[in-house]
Amino acid sequence: MQQDILVVTTNTLDGRRVIKYLGIVTGEAILGANLFKDLFAGIRDIVGGRSQAYEQELQKAKDIALNEMAAEAKQLGANAVIAVDLDYETVGSNGSMLMVSASGTAVVVESL
Repeated sequence: MQQDILVVTTNTLDGRRVIKYLGIVTGEAILGANLFKDLFAGIRDIVGGRSQAYEQELQKAKDIALNEMAAEAKQLGANAVIAVDLDYETVGSNGSMLMVSASGTAVVVESL
């Protein structure tokens, strides 16, 4: 993630005042899960346990979405994104694609 952009899910930052609101920023990632991952995830689901393949894909998609959102905020001149919301969905005719979207408000906050 952009190291110089603070990203939080809260509407405020303790000890910091929002100086300027720059608008809504977003980032999205859609990743396809391949046949072998689907097969092994299905087997794992039958016998129980966690599907590490899908967890890794979700983590990758989340990172991409957050990075895109932070990059958009930085282009606007923000040093933080507040009120971040992450949404997870499956898309495609058979739900074989994973989508993660991130949205928040780009702001400039005073330095400590």
